[in-house]
Amino acid sequence: MNAIFKALNDETRREILELLRVKEMTAGDIADQFNISKPSISHHLDILKRADMVTSEKKGQFVIYSLNTTIVNDILKWIITLKK
Repeated sequence: MNAIFKALNDETRREILELLRVKEMTAGDIADQFNISKPSISHHLDILKRADMVTSEKKGQFVIYSLNTTIVNDILKWIITLKK
């Protein structure tokens, strides 16, 4: 759970999750949406992957990133239990 909160602690990573909520994207497509270096985007994607918030799949020469909705549902369920 700590890795999830670390991942969510950064605005850029939250914006990446918002992008992936809409559609799957390559790292290059994601990087095009930001004014930061591609290595920085790769670092953010790595943190999101380690937190299991995004998944990646190699398709030809590209890696496609997508939102892991299973972990998002798990997070929401946990937060809801705090309210009870």
